[in-house]
This record gives sequence, structure tokens and C-alpha cells, in this order.
Amino acid sequence: MLEKLGEVLRKATNRLANAIFLDKNLVDSIIRDLQRALIEADVNIVLVKELTDKIKKTALDERIKEIEKKEHIIKLLHDELTSILGEYKQLKLQKQNRIMLLGLYGSGKTTTIAKLGNYFAKRGNKVALVGLDVHRPAAPEQIKQLAEKNNLHYFISDEKNPIKIWKKFEKELKEFNLILIDTAGRHTLDKELIDEIKTLNKEIKPTEAILVIPADIGQAAKKQAQEFQEAVNISGVIITRMDSTAKAGGALTACAETKAGIYFIGTGEKINDLEEFNPKNFLSRLLGMGDLEALIEKVKSVTDEKEQKRMQNSIQEGKLSLTDVVEQVKSMNSLGGFEKIKSMIPGFNSAKIPENALETQQEKISKWEHIIKSMTPEERENPEVLKKQTSRITRIAKGAGVHNSDIRSLLKQYDMLNDLIKGQASFDPEKGMDMKQMQKMMKKFGKKKVMRF
Repeated sequence: MLEKLGEVLRKATNRLANAIFLDKNLVDSIIRDLQRALIEADVNIVLVKELTDKIKKTALDERIKEIEKKEHIIKLLHDELTSILGEYKQLKLQKQNRIMLLGLYGSGKTTTIAKLGNYFAKRGNKVALVGLDVHRPAAPEQIKQLAEKNNLHYFISDEKNPIKIWKKFEKELKEFNLILIDTAGRHTLDKELIDEIKTLNKEIKPTEAILVIPADIGQAAKKQAQEFQEAVNISGVIITRMDSTAKAGGALTACAETKAGIYFIGTGEKINDLEEFNPKNFLSRLLGMGDLEALIEKVKSVTDEKEQKRMQNSIQEGKLSLTDVVEQVKSMNSLGGFEKIKSMIPGFNSAKIPENALETQQEKISKWEHIIKSMTPEERENPEVLKKQTSRITRIAKGAGVHNSDIRSLLKQYDMLNDLIKGQASFDPEKGMDMKQMQKMMKKFGKKKVMRF
């Protein structure tokens, strides 16, 4: 997302940091590149001018020494960009939560409801999806398909009155601590839609009313957010389709201007492609400095709470089984592939990844699963026996219909993950990796930052 802007920002900070003197030509060149990139990202031209004027003023201020000036400008650029992205706003759940999603046609409300449901269910919440969009014929069926595919509870009806549907299921819904409600959309926020939302609001008494806006409408997001804010007092925003548009900068900064606050961003079509929006961390990723917090949250989204605890125990004991290794690699694929993951790891943003890396890894996973099925329980839990008794490898290869090299590939992956956690009994996935682990990981992938699979 916003790759071109990120590239320009990284180049600008590098040029500033490496410059011996900050002459007028260098400053003008950097400012032109910044202005072009921000405008292409659809950021409001007034905000762009304010930002670049401040940089220019600081660069030409002769009262600031040259060395301090470079640091001052880089900090100023970082602070101003963070400011126009808005404040961090976290969606905090209460004991009982009724979250109503609002938005116009095509915003992605129904898909987002399933993503939100999955996000919070994987964090130990009892979640229910409720379909109250009675105007779009396919809406209830879409809720049903998404819920069943992702093991979520859902409530839909053929009834054409949303209030009646809500009352029909109200008693059953008391069993859930998080209820996500899909509402109707329109082409515009007309009086009919406002009246319907107000009626639902009065009946349901939602703890949150969240507006869903697609990133590809750019700066028009500001008008839409303001209109919904005035009409129904929204508590926050989710921006969808962040992965498919150059206008994402416009949508992000426009929503920040309305003070509505962005809770989440949708970064793809998969169920796990939903991220909490933290402006500081988002900017860190744009600048190539990674975002480990977002990566840890993504891992939580692809594994349920029991699996997380089981993995944490394995890590604390300092040893994984072969089954753990395969599950971890499968989880990586569920995170959205290597391209999405590398931007979250500090220093990996420029890593070169082969185009067919994901397909290659999926082929490996399929082979590895066959290999594990051909092993004895002892071999799965203690793969070291395979290294001591290599005849076992030949036996397993024949049983799984693979080459000996495929088994050695699995053992190599096993060794790499075990190296990272060995001796780290105090490791806590909630806190992420410490510096030693990060250095080990970087060493594994090599100094040239070329990831091979």
C-alpha cells in the first residue's frame, strides 16, 4: 500500500541524512519529490503545502546548525506526517458489545463484518454476525457464506423489516459478548437511509457505530465521514481496499481531518487482511522501519487462542515439533504471503523475494504434510532421530512418495525455527522478538537481504 510514497519518503530521509551540506538545490529537489508523491497519493494539496513549507523554513533557518538541522528536518517530516494521519484510536471492547457497521453501497461492509468477527473471535471473544441489510437481496446469503467458512455464529432472516429481525434474535444474542451488525447501504446518504439508521440506533443502542469507507474514493472520504458524523454520530471509521488504490493517502488524511478516528484498515480480500490502524506504526512501515506490532497482531488473527497458548508453551520449552513447523509456515501464507510480511519486519523492506515464492512454499507444505503422515509419533516429536538414523529418511520418503531432499528441506526449516527459540525460555509472543532473536533471523536470511525458499 502506498508503495511509491514510501519509496520517496525513504529516499528523502536518506538524502537528508547523508548530505554534507543542506544547500537550496538539495532542499528544493527533496521538497519537489515529496510534493509530487503526496499529491499522487491524493493527500489534500493544502496539507501538502503546509508540510513542505515547514520543511523549507527549517532548512533555510540559519540559526540551526547544519548537523542539528538535518536531524531537525527528518524529525519534523516524521512528526508532520504522523499528525496528518491523525491520532491512534483503539477499538476497546466492553463486557457486552453491539457494533453497528454503516456505509454506502460498495464500501465492503459485509466482508468487513466477517473480518472483524474473525479478528475478535481469534482473541477469545464469543462473536455473532447479524444481517440487517434487507434491501440488498444477496446480503443475508453473503453473511451466511462468510460466517460458515470462518466458523462464526450468524443470524439472518427472510424478513424485510430490520427491527423485526433484531427482535426475533434478541434473546439468543445475549449469549454473545460481541455482536456485529450489518446494515443497509444506499448510493448516497439520503433521508431514507438516515431515518433507518436512526431507528436501528434507537432500538439496538449500539456501543459503537462504525463507518466503512473504501480507500479508492480518496479525499471524498472527508465529505462522507462528515455527513455520517452529523447525521448519526459515528464513533469511528474502517477504511477498506487499502491494497488496491493510489488514493489511500487521501482517504487516510481526509478521515483524520474529520476527527472521526480510524480503527482498522482492510489490506486485501482474505479474511485476515484487516489491521488495526496505528498512524505512528503505519508511517514506520512506509519509511522501511517495519511494524512488528502489526505482525504480532496478524499472527493472532490466523491462529485461535488455544493454538496460540500451545505454541507459546512450545516456545517457552525451547522446542517445536515438526507439526508445529508446518503449521507456522502455513500461518505465514495465511498472513498474506511474504510481500506483506516483509514490510513489517525492520530492515526487510528491501528484501528481494522471488515472484513464485508463495506458490513454491505451498507446494512444499503439501509435501511436508505427506511426509509427517508417513512418520511415527516419535519421529514427529523428536526429528533428531532422523539425523542419527538416516535409513528412516529413506523409509519415510518411499511412504510419502517424495525425495529424500524434501525431508531434508523440512528438517532444515525445523532447525531454523528451533535455533531462533532455543534458550529463550522467557520469550513472550505478546512482546515480540528481542534484539538477539532479530539478529539471528537477519543472519539466517543473509547480509544481501535476498530471501530464498
